[in-house]
Formats: sequence, structure tokens, C-alpha cells
Amino acid sequence: MSMSLSPNTQAILLLTAPLITGRDDPSSDLLTPGEYRRLARSLRDKQRQPADLLAPDVRELLGECQQLIDSERLKSLLARGFLLSQAIERWRTRAIWVVSRADAEYPRRLKPRLKDDAPPVLYGCGDASILDAGGLAVVGSRHVDDALVEYTEGIGRLTAKARRTLVSGGARGIDQAAMRGALEAGGKVAGVLADSLERAAQNREHRNLLMDGQLVLISPYDPSAGFNVGNAMQRNKLIYALADAALVVSSDYEKGGTWAGAVEQLEKLRLVPVYVRSNGETGKGLDALRRKGALPWPNPGTAESLAEALAVEASPKKDAPAQHELYDSVREEPRQAYEIPPSSLPSDDSVGPQCLESPLTPADEPFAKVRELLEKMTTPKTDAEVAADLHVSKSQAKKYLQRLVKEGVIEKYARPVRYGPKLQRSFLG
Repeated sequence: MSMSLSPNTQAILLLTAPLITGRDDPSSDLLTPGEYRRLARSLRDKQRQPADLLAPDVRELLGECQQLIDSERLKSLLARGFLLSQAIERWRTRAIWVVSRADAEYPRRLKPRLKDDAPPVLYGCGDASILDAGGLAVVGSRHVDDALVEYTEGIGRLTAKARRTLVSGGARGIDQAAMRGALEAGGKVAGVLADSLERAAQNREHRNLLMDGQLVLISPYDPSAGFNVGNAMQRNKLIYALADAALVVSSDYEKGGTWAGAVEQLEKLRLVPVYVRSNGETGKGLDALRRKGALPWPNPGTAESLAEALAVEASPKKDAPAQHELYDSVREEPRQAYEIPPSSLPSDDSVGPQCLESPLTPADEPFAKVRELLEKMTTPKTDAEVAADLHVSKSQAKKYLQRLVKEGVIEKYARPVRYGPKLQRSFLG
């Protein structure tokens, strides 16, 4: 993968990327995924491209985009050229490459499968061609016993023996066990990280594997971004989209990232066949996924039988139930009314200590999770502080806060304006 950035990729980074190069807080005015999608569609309709926003005579084009995004906001983001050059230099010294949807090198499975939900930018380290090979996605809980770890390593070894790529999320527990088994057997692995790509790429254990073409690590989030609750949810779809089939080794029931990702595949996306472990004590979570349409893992013992499992077609989308009509009928943008129940969001499941952040709308990052996070505030915060905590724009944070105030979850305090738990009223006067 070339380390040089195309003009389109540079423009997309300026508009959407935090460009973390030190301890400074990233801009809170970054375009959210929804905003960028709308802007990209508008540019496409005008037969323009993101790079045109970097042209000297950009004033007219910015004016045409004013109804979608404030032109002053766009100019401010596009003026971060020096910060971008610093970030690029930092990535190059760490052998991290960057590719955008506008580049031919962008993983070929993502755009046709995820359409507008395909990340505008991907950061990576290692052989990018691994991402186009398909293979088996293996996901599961973070806290599992030694027997399940050994079982999962065996799945990784068999995948390597079959010369198929192992795709997973890099979190502790099942993810790392599957990846370790495949790598130790000489196989190829694609790790889709939700945070800390830079740290993972510099890990001593990873360096030779990355240089030898056995391992590729990617993330749709800034290489220096830390753990944040929305990102593990959003990266789940990337793991499935890069594979030919998926195996859920373990899952909590109605909570956790593993559960939410599998349910999203079974009930909405249906990108690949989803298997669940069928031997031993499966538990309530896997049993429930079976009832939702997941297939029992056939426990292949040979490379040939594994290939047969990967060749199964995903079940076609049925007429969507009422809960999901909002997604199946509106391809451009999910309606804000849809919310995933709080119980289906990340707990201590497959979300490792290196996973999470989300600059998304309430439809993209379930508002129920935002509510859960803000309910845990112990001291009042300004809307700017909440925006920084959630990695969203200040205006988006204000919408979240106003809605929570209206619902009676938190309270708004004056002089200065802050938001905090209702129980703290007596201490604030």
C-alpha cells in the first residue's frame, strides 16, 4: 500500500478526521458520518469530488454546499493543512497507511456490501491485499474460560490450514484467541480494531507478522484514538463485511457488542451466513441467536469441510419486521426514530480495553447507549465537555443533552450552563 495520500483522501481527512498528533483535543466540529454522507452525495450529484474543496476557487462550491454544511465550518476544517501534514508524518514513521472510499485501493468488499455505511477513511498497517481475500470472521466474548480459548485457537489453526483468512476484532478473549491460533499456524489474519491502531502496530509481537505479510490491522478511527463505547459497535459490521462467513463462539444474552453485531447481521444486514458454536455448553445467548436464524456450526475437521461451511449463502433479506422497516426502506439515512435496546449494547463482552469512540447521530450510534453513558456522570459538565467525551460535535452533544433533559434523565443548571445528574440539584443551589 502506498504511503502517499490522494487529494480526495486528504480532503476527506480534513473534514472528518480528528488528526490526533499530541495531547491537544481534536476539533469538535468534525463532520459526523451522516453529515459527510450527505455532503459526498451532494458533490457527486454536482459531478464534483472531495478534492475540489481544496481548489483555490472553492468559494462558489462552498456556497453551493451551504444548505448542507455551514461554509465557515467547512473552511475551518479545510484549513487544517498543517495539522494534517503533522499527522501524515507521524503515520509514515509508524508504517501506517491511509485509504479513502475515493481510492482504488479501498477494500473491494466494503462499498458494495455496506454502501453509504462504508467508512469514508480506513487506516491500516500491513498487507492490504489480505482484506480482499474473504475468509472466516470469528467473534465472541471477552471473558471466557481456558477451554473455550483453546477451542477458538483450534478454529484459527484450521482456518490457516485451509489457507483462508481469519477476520476478527482484536479484543481480548475470543478475538485474540482466534487470531493467535491462525497466526501460529502460519495463516493470514485481518484485525479490525476499534481503537489504538498506532499502539497495536508498534507492538513487538505484531511487527514481524505485519512485515512478513501475515497480518493486517485496520481501523476506521484515528490511529491514536482511545477506548470509546460507540466504535466497537460500529466496527462489527466491518468484520462481517470482510468475511465469507462468521462464527460466534460465545455471546451474552441481549447485551454486549458480540450480541448486537450478530443480531444486526441476522435481522438487518444479512451480509454473510452467521454460525454459532454448537458443541459443549452453548448458553442462553447462542441459543437465542439460533432462534433468530443463526446456523449451528458444523464443526469441520478438515480444510475441505471448512471450505464448504464458508461457501454457504447468507439467507436473503425477508420482508423486514416493523422494527427494521426504517433501515430497509430508507437506504440513504436511517431514521432517527430507530433505537437499539440498551440491553443489546456493549457491556463487558467483546469490547476490549482498546476499543471505542463515535461521532455519530442517534440513529447510527444508538441513543440508548448515549443515555446510559450520560446517566453515569458524577459531576455536571458543559456541552463542550460532553462533546469531547463522546467525540461528537458540540451541536450534536447539545441535541443529546436537550433530549435527556426533556426526558428527565439529567438536569440543566445555570451560571454557567452545565448538565448533570438530577440528584445533584441540592449541591448546586
